[in-house]
Amino acid sequence: MTGRTPPRTAPSVTEPDAGAAEPRTEPRTVLRVTDLTVAFDGTTAVDGVGFDLTAGDTLGLVGESGSGKSTTALALLRMLPADGRITGGSVELAGQDLAALPEPALRALRGRRIAMVFQDPMSSLNPVLTVGRQLDEALRAHGAHPDKRRRASRAVELLDLVGIPDAAARLRDHPHQFSGGQRQRIMIALALANDAQVLVADEPTTALDPTVQQQILRLLTRINRQTGTALVVISHDLGVIARTCRRLLVMRHGRVVESGTTAELLTAPRHPYTRELLAAVPRLETPSGAAANSTPGPEPLLTVTGLRKTYGTRRRTVTALDGVDLELHPGETLGLVGESGSGKSTLARALVQVHAPSGGDIRFRGRAFGQGGERDARREVQLVFQDPYASLNPRMTAGQITAEPLIAHGLGDRAERSKRVAELLEQVGLDPGSADRHPRAFSGGQRQRIGIARALAPAPSVLICDEPVSALDVSVQAQVLDLLARLQRDLGLAVLFIAHDLAVVRQVSHRIAVLHRGRIVETGPADRVVTAPEHPYTAELLDAVPRLDAAAAPPSTAAATAALTLRSTA
Repeated sequence: MTGRTPPRTAPSVTEPDAGAAEPRTEPRTVLRVTDLTVAFDGTTAVDGVGFDLTAGDTLGLVGESGSGKSTTALALLRMLPADGRITGGSVELAGQDLAALPEPALRALRGRRIAMVFQDPMSSLNPVLTVGRQLDEALRAHGAHPDKRRRASRAVELLDLVGIPDAAARLRDHPHQFSGGQRQRIMIALALANDAQVLVADEPTTALDPTVQQQILRLLTRINRQTGTALVVISHDLGVIARTCRRLLVMRHGRVVESGTTAELLTAPRHPYTRELLAAVPRLETPSGAAANSTPGPEPLLTVTGLRKTYGTRRRTVTALDGVDLELHPGETLGLVGESGSGKSTLARALVQVHAPSGGDIRFRGRAFGQGGERDARREVQLVFQDPYASLNPRMTAGQITAEPLIAHGLGDRAERSKRVAELLEQVGLDPGSADRHPRAFSGGQRQRIGIARALAPAPSVLICDEPVSALDVSVQAQVLDLLARLQRDLGLAVLFIAHDLAVVRQVSHRIAVLHRGRIVETGPADRVVTAPEHPYTAELLDAVPRLDAAAAPPSTAAATAALTLRSTA
């Protein structure tokens, strides 16, 4: 591409002639982390982490929530929150210690030599600026291209590089006009704007459906191979790490407990905690366990017939749901899968009456919405949201949040509501004494339990779970799934379980429905849909699921031949 800095490739490996004894050329180290220690208000969050990263290398950091992996990533760029600071160790980038650099010198390197791709692109991108303007700002920040036309040309090159169609025209669009996967691609383009040597990706595919996730992982792999950019991927999804990273660090309580090649750690983990993480990962090959929890009733509780939902104006109409038919029986878990934009969340919101349908029929206990059925459904059909932090009011306590539906439906007096809240918190595995704490005082998994308690408050018969575990690490995810299975068994709930992780969906569902462009293209028993899909789109979704096996790990290259030096005290 004209005017672009030539790609940085790792030094090539010299293959000696037969009988020659010349040594291989070692790849150069671009990032060296030594005994990194980070504390928040005197409490150690990262304790003695160390590793070397060579040009073109790929390194994964895994561990459950609170293990210190995201804190480590932020410390690499010295982007810690105000109450966090590096208390020991060094982060050397091309010979300069980022941990000790004065702020002006650090700003000159951050975004130019080392860059970060954040987890939530919609929160990270400025909603009021066009994508072109944001790319222009990233280029101007380091003075790489003083000419405005050259910056515009470079912005088009970057969008082309990350696979945004019609790049020149899309520069004028705002973030909300892109899909979730495209917004993540724009985040990667911003990180690559100044040809960074090291790219740190913090949960880059969380909450993305399998096909979009696969596209992002392929993009990161292609950029790594083409430009020689070293890649650090932080993820709670071991399948993502298996597909992307050649080497792996396992973190727990702020320390590295195990390191090595991805293939080694996936097939022969040495540390008990690594084995624990692997055991908690849902496997696509595992048969459904839903039948052991409940037996669906014969008569449908919720029936949807020909449901349509359109958005737009006279000039442009978008059809989100186009003639959806489905049934949900008492005691049944129906899994709903499909890529972003297929209509999954729109369907969930129509069922809880947040969105009014444009056509079709919804019946609850045989009564149609609009003819009395909606009144019963308003209390008996409840929704568990995807993001347990965004869906909880930060100003309210856990007890107030849980009691809110009781107040809304006029259930009980103050004393009865207080008793019910204590029962609900205990039912979802939380200490009733924590009712006076705010959401920020709970972990991600605990916040999701509060969301479930709130949904259970009015004693529903139908629970709609919209991506309830997508943002949780595998061990917490397993706990929440076990909780939902127990609640269904004890309360006889019907569950519509919406998720992009097909392994999780198979594990919890009696039946699976596949939604594509607003239409149900396939429905059947969970095991049959996964093992013998009838529709090509279902097969495409299954093919995109990251597999947790050594074969999925990227092949080693010359850049990966240097050993990852673990200098942690763990």
